[in-house]
Amino acid sequence: MRTKVFLFVLFLVGVIVDQATKLAVDNMFSLYDSHSLLGNVLRLHYIRNSGAAFGLRYGNAGIMLAVTVAVTVILLYLFLSGKLDPGTVVGNASVVLVIAGAVGNLIDRIRMGEVIDFIDMGIGSYRWPTYNFADIFVTVGMIILLIHFLFFPPRTEEMVGDDS
Repeated sequence: MRTKVFLFVLFLVGVIVDQATKLAVDNMFSLYDSHSLLGNVLRLHYIRNSGAAFGLRYGNAGIMLAVTVAVTVILLYLFLSGKLDPGTVVGNASVVLVIAGAVGNLIDRIRMGEVIDFIDMGIGSYRWPTYNFADIFVTVGMIILLIHFLFFPPRTEEMVGDDS
């Protein structure tokens, strides 16, 4: 029971942090404003992204919304039904981070038809695509999940009566 409460709280905190930071940026900055946090390496740069991750596009806003809803619903279904169960708290927390990030960006797509991005980092003209906390949650969750499955593969029970 404690694990389920932890995972639910992790989900809520993820979505709230993502939405609160986007709301703060939207209220405090004008679109395309840029403010340095750590020289040119890290800055806040307010943009709106109508594409997918890293600005990639795979159709108009309606298609983007439909794909985002479908992926989020499938991921939620697989996780809640137990079909996607890494078997550990860390593994499950990584899945919850991915879901929280997906939901955070889905809220933006439903509300505005695009996603607020504002974290800009790089060196000089070499910049990473601008992103937000939802993107961080999805990326970190996927990295943890990948490491989890590579180094802690799910145990398969030995088949009874198998002499091979």
